[in-house]
Amino acid sequence: MKKILLALTMLLAAPASADVLPLRAQAVVVNQLLAERFDQLLPEMMAQTGIDMWVLVSREYNEDPVLKTMLPAEWLNARRRTILVFYRDAASGKVERLAVTRYDVGASIKQSWDKKKFPNQWDALADIIKTRNPRKIGLNTSATFGHADGIDHTEYTELMAALPAALKGRVVSAEPLAVRWLETRTEREMQIYPQMVNATHKIIEEGFSEHVITPGVTTSEDVVWWFRQKIRDLGYDTWFHPSVEIQRQNTERANPDIIIPGDLLHVDIGITYLRLNTDIQQHVYVLKPGETAAPAALQQAFAGANRVQDILLSQFQAGRSGNAMLAAALQQAKAEGLRPTIYSHPIGYHGHAAGPAIGMWDAQNGVPGSGDEVLRPRTAYSIELSNTAEIPGWREPVNIMLEEDAYFDASGVRYINGRQKQLLLLPRPALSVE
Repeated sequence: MKKILLALTMLLAAPASADVLPLRAQAVVVNQLLAERFDQLLPEMMAQTGIDMWVLVSREYNEDPVLKTMLPAEWLNARRRTILVFYRDAASGKVERLAVTRYDVGASIKQSWDKKKFPNQWDALADIIKTRNPRKIGLNTSATFGHADGIDHTEYTELMAALPAALKGRVVSAEPLAVRWLETRTEREMQIYPQMVNATHKIIEEGFSEHVITPGVTTSEDVVWWFRQKIRDLGYDTWFHPSVEIQRQNTERANPDIIIPGDLLHVDIGITYLRLNTDIQQHVYVLKPGETAAPAALQQAFAGANRVQDILLSQFQAGRSGNAMLAAALQQAKAEGLRPTIYSHPIGYHGHAAGPAIGMWDAQNGVPGSGDEVLRPRTAYSIELSNTAEIPGWREPVNIMLEEDAYFDASGVRYINGRQKQLLLLPRPALSVE
């Protein structure tokens, strides 16, 4: 009987795949990562931005995007009104972490509201602020980054009403601090990221194979939902609905969504795990009878997109703005005869994360605001772009759209788990047998 109970316990605790931790183990890792971020990152960031007090306020189901990243794994939402206060003492450099709530917010942020002394929550917050007398009180307001604009109108109004007049003038936007918190990756997070990107690559490889696609039968929407289901079955989540697009020579087919030989398929997919996100785009060519490789012109177009990636990565330099990198990369790529479009973005806690935008598909002359943000070390990016090429026999220009996740630090920029260097083929070429 004991053996049966042990086997059942192991089965219930087993992850959905060999690479994915059970939920309880995931919660342990998430909380460890969060504690490390509070200890290792936050004091430095507050010193860099000159914000000695950071106040975050959210009500349940209307969470500030930054505050949500600070909740323990066991908290799926804020509770009632959750107020977090981070105060950096200039003399010691240490950051005090306070929760103006009825309970601790995980192990890292201690409950600091004496309801008997201060029946009103705002009065308790005002007392904490007055006692510590900060020079700058950062609130999450931002016209540029939605991620850093998380305090809602009601909470802002009530907070300001609770502040003594002498402190109101010390309130500033916490945008610089919020962006740094969201964009900066720790060493342990970057040990996890390669597994995530590798898993995304493997999901694409399986989805773009004969195990999933039968030319003449399978539709692009069938493959989309296979990807969505596969992600869930493996124990991951996703932050956006996948997409699969078909480019083909003849656009007048009666069933344009059915995949046929000669099609060029493109997928855009990402997974979420341990609060981090991936974002990948790749291509597969569906071989025609008798073909063993994609047409040379398609291979050349793909190589052109790889070249645009190389050019963009060569522009990565700390302190450069997203707009500066965009302009320089586009200029060089066009000078080499390519037809690029660049729309790369930070990635991390969010799929389209806070940090410097390097173009948008409809903003190739630069992105006001987010494009002016500068590149900082220990940040991750989705290198997202395309190269357009005229292919003989194709009615429309072919657009090779690639996206791979990369990491930038003091040693430079590198792909987290490599990149697609050639078209996938469907079906996979048979191995020669001698």
